[in-house]
Amino acid sequence: MKRIAIFVAVVLVTFALIAWTSPSLVSKVKLGLDLQGGFEILYVAEPIEVGKPVTPESLKETANSLAKRADEQGISEPEVTTEGKDRIRVRLADVKNEEEVRNAIKKTAELTFRGPDGVKEMLGSDFVENGAQVGFDQSNRPQINIKVKDPEKFRKVTEKLVGKPLAIYLDERQLSAPTVNSIISDGNATISGNYTFEEAKELASTINLGALPLKLTEKYTQVVGASLGKSSLDQTVRAGLIGSILILLFMVIFYRLPGFVAAISIITYSWLLLVVFDWMNATLTLPGIAAFVLGIGMAVDANIITYERLKEEIRSGKSLMSSLKSGSKHSFRTIMDANITNLIAAAVLYTVGNGAIRGFALTTIMSIILSVVTNIFFSRMLLFLLIKSNKFKKPSYYGVKEAEIRGL
Repeated sequence: MKRIAIFVAVVLVTFALIAWTSPSLVSKVKLGLDLQGGFEILYVAEPIEVGKPVTPESLKETANSLAKRADEQGISEPEVTTEGKDRIRVRLADVKNEEEVRNAIKKTAELTFRGPDGVKEMLGSDFVENGAQVGFDQSNRPQINIKVKDPEKFRKVTEKLVGKPLAIYLDERQLSAPTVNSIISDGNATISGNYTFEEAKELASTINLGALPLKLTEKYTQVVGASLGKSSLDQTVRAGLIGSILILLFMVIFYRLPGFVAAISIITYSWLLLVVFDWMNATLTLPGIAAFVLGIGMAVDANIITYERLKEEIRSGKSLMSSLKSGSKHSFRTIMDANITNLIAAAVLYTVGNGAIRGFALTTIMSIILSVVTNIFFSRMLLFLLIKSNKFKKPSYYGVKEAEIRGL
């Protein structure tokens, strides 16, 4: 009876938390551009220094800078894309103060090198275009080799700051703070530190593009309607709920007691995903909903694999506890192989994608992690408590007929 009491207590506490927090979590979900609309801005980019071209690299870097600034304004999943040779389109959702956001994100990105007192000693335009390159020191650690346009100016700066840091800033965000070890008079310097290759590459790219800052001019601003209306959203949610209920009924009818445990773990999984959404201040888009539904399917799949293996072990004549241990052990590898494969694919999408694609990938990643926690470990713990209670010994409780059991 003790284990039954623990099982009931765990389930009641879990469902009480779900019932208490779910209305608040659902009300605080932020909808993306495709679900509630927003506004878009088309910028025309031109170089600040006359005669310099607008390169695809500088245009892309400027677009990335706009996306980061939108994130800093609390706007999740902004859609920032480059168009043609000199245009950038920005689409934003859930903006409370449109004018403030417009002023904040269009300011020209500024790369500066500052001393300990915060004085701007050098600008990005002081460095030779594409003069920053990734190299390696004698210990084969990544470093950045840079060249400046005016060696004499750089000599004076390094002479002034010997033994002190010369911090590198993009706008007001510090990228690095290398220490000046000696006076540099030939215009060639090395930035070293505990950088990974990717970090060194990114810093070198930022310094190179800092010599090509772009000025943005608004071509036009317009309101963007939701591509998926409220009625369609309501229908999608309703269809998802009906589908989920049918899946839970299927699990209970077909797998009996393990199916009931699976229903508890799947409901818990869905709630935890909402909790993570709220904690991350994430924005729900149509691809995000697709990832959410896909996650429920993966959670059901994990339970089916485990319980089918459990039924096979029971049919072989093993005890219930031995069947649970053996079935869980053999199904774990299959489930993890599938989850790790999906996790790698989602990580690649998050790395190379942007906007809604990254939202889909992030939701998928969180779904996989939470699915492993709830539908493998949590459901196994609940089923362990029920079997250990010795109150559910009949094979029929687990979807197995006694006539199907083979003797040892």
